Amino acid sequence: MDDQRYHLTLSAGGQPVMHGWWAARTTAERKFRSWKDEHGAVAGARIVLADEQEHLVLASWPAASTGLPD
Repeated sequence: MDDQRYHLTLSAGGQPVMHGWWAARTTAERKFRSWKDEHGAVAGARIVLADEQEHLVLASWPAASTGLPD
């Protein structure tokens, strides 16, 4: 399994703040929700979960839902 398949990024004001990589989609989705709860109130926060192998954005916040619950 590719340890760096699922990439999660948090940016604020257009600047990267933190990121993480996970092999398991379930872990990455759990982290997405956690980061949204913990950092979503930061002014200009944007959180994106991508599948780097498939070159797909799986979820983003704030934005239209892409599969994960708000």
